[in-house]
Amino acid sequence: MSKSILYVVLCVVGAVAPMCFFVPWFGEHGVVLGPFIKALFANGPAGGFTVDLLISSFVFWIWMWDDSRKQGVRWIGLPIVANLSVGLSLGLPLYLWMRERQASKGA
Repeated sequence: MSKSILYVVLCVVGAVAPMCFFVPWFGEHGVVLGPFIKALFANGPAGGFTVDLLISSFVFWIWMWDDSRKQGVRWIGLPIVANLSVGLSLGLPLYLWMRERQASKGA
């Protein structure tokens, strides 16, 4: 399996898996950010995972900004929107797919 196909598969998994948790929650509570953010920090483990993900996402954005300039990857806003709307599980493989696609054009 090529890396490009692997990244697409990971994008699908990275989009579907979080939605299995988000959709039922939003269905029950509505699309209101206040209670959602409160739930992210509902207890110590949840808060720890949330902070870890926020820091990892921020580090990913910094790395992606620098890497995209070196690799000539455009439209880096797309992985950021994916990261903010679904999660790092979609944003990271999406950027890696974009990077792989750009590299194959240059080869």
